[in-house]
Amino acid sequence: MDGDNSSLTTPILDIIPVSGAAISTLGDFLGSETISASDALAARIDELQFDLGEGPCWDALAAGVPVLEPDLRSAMVRWPAFSEAVSAQPVGSLFAFPLIIGPLRIGALDLYAVQPMELGSQDAKRTEVFASIVSRHVLRRALREAGATDSGDDGPNSRRIIHQATGFVIAQLAISAEDAHLLIQGQAFSQGRSMREIAEDLIERRLTFELNDNAIEVER
Repeated sequence: MDGDNSSLTTPILDIIPVSGAAISTLGDFLGSETISASDALAARIDELQFDLGEGPCWDALAAGVPVLEPDLRSAMVRWPAFSEAVSAQPVGSLFAFPLIIGPLRIGALDLYAVQPMELGSQDAKRTEVFASIVSRHVLRRALREAGATDSGDDGPNSRRIIHQATGFVIAQLAISAEDAHLLIQGQAFSQGRSMREIAEDLIERRLTFELNDNAIEVER
């Protein structure tokens, strides 16, 4: 967000033995944009995937799970256009982790290594935790820039309704109050509605969030 463009990716490079990283939003919800890149090559890898509409970040976003490619030379069939384009760059491995908030899939965290390498299970788990934290930052940034951080109604009754709905979400998903509030915000923004309207739907059971196989789904 604020400050140097590479600052968001710095922590992951301190703990994972890769060459670079990039964080991006993807798709129609927030648009496709690199939010933070550790270096020019990381940004270029993002740009190629945006332009070509294929690559690990798109697959991770669609599947909602990490996509790990330890040797890009073997990925020609999987991503023919991207593999050809990125072959001109010094990239041996690419690992993409989806950025997810509840039912909202908002982007991806990409890690690259100059030489082909395997990403160990512990490093993969650490990266998933980091991606989860980054997801919250990215969504808050998008909501703030879109001016979508208020409830749509400043009245005390509106705030009470949102507070009550936040409690519903906490009970449904066993998450923190902060995450529940952010989930309501994101759902409102994605539908072009106010937080109060989403809160009313939650209270009246017209909308529920359900946890299925560790993924949060919207039920109407």
